[in-house]
Amino acid sequence: MKIKGSPKTLSNEPRPFMKWAGGKGSLLPEFIARLPSGIADGTITSYIEPFIGGGAFFFNLAMKNGFDECHLVDINEELILVYTVIRQDVEALIEQLDSLKKEYTVLDEDKRQALFYEIRSRFNKEKSSFNYRNFSDAWIARAADLIFLNRTCFNGLFRVNSKGEFNVPFGRYKNPLISQPDLLRLDSTLLNNTTLHTGDFTLVREYITEHSFVYFDPPYRPLNKSSFFTSYAKDGFLDEDQRRLAAFFRECDELGACCMLSNSDPKNHDPGDDFFDLLYDGFTIERVLASRRINSNGAGRGKIHEIIVRNY
Repeated sequence: MKIKGSPKTLSNEPRPFMKWAGGKGSLLPEFIARLPSGIADGTITSYIEPFIGGGAFFFNLAMKNGFDECHLVDINEELILVYTVIRQDVEALIEQLDSLKKEYTVLDEDKRQALFYEIRSRFNKEKSSFNYRNFSDAWIARAADLIFLNRTCFNGLFRVNSKGEFNVPFGRYKNPLISQPDLLRLDSTLLNNTTLHTGDFTLVREYITEHSFVYFDPPYRPLNKSSFFTSYAKDGFLDEDQRRLAAFFRECDELGACCMLSNSDPKNHDPGDDFFDLLYDGFTIERVLASRRINSNGAGRGKIHEIIVRNY
């Protein structure tokens, strides 16, 4: 993908439009240092990300490299809805976010909190009857509500309960970045030639060839019980899902794709835990330092090892 537009109108620093637990901004240098050679020489023509999340790696690569096609997938239908709105009608989204920003910033803290819970309640109430299949103006309003909640909630989390309801409490930020017009416009441009999918990671199978680069960033395996607080899908992602993913990683390898995967390193808390070493035996497994900025308590933040798995 080649980005069109004047440097005066496009930022040189693409990044996610939402805060995202497990976002990969701090690990980008490690990923970029390990890119397959086919990206530079043009033999890799498609980019596939089965767990798009905040999209930090995608936005960085899309700005700097040309791909004929990109497939971005996530099981979180709310997230894919926001990506779709940014791609298809970013100006209408910016207008609604600007309106929310103006309404919010003039309020004192108590009234801000009341507005937050009013929007959260509406967001959850509309979920059961919302049409996620057919794009409409309602999508724009819902995307604006979700970005607002993400930017004003505690720690900028997206977390849902067993019913799929957003349940993060109010965050007490003085100047939250509710509307970022330039960033949203840039991200919209970068999403121009993407195909967005809602569903399980295996649905990308039909798009994978020897000319694909596939980056897997699944929900991380919890290092301890407190790690579960970041769950962003109502059914979670358990060890059995991690095993299913490892099998799919091997399948993609057999199809000739270049594959990279990141995950937590259980050896941080248990040096004898070989869960991922066994799952990805035969592939390159490296441990790198990363910063974790979101945790249920301050003691869980800071530098920690994570793993990068590659088949090349």
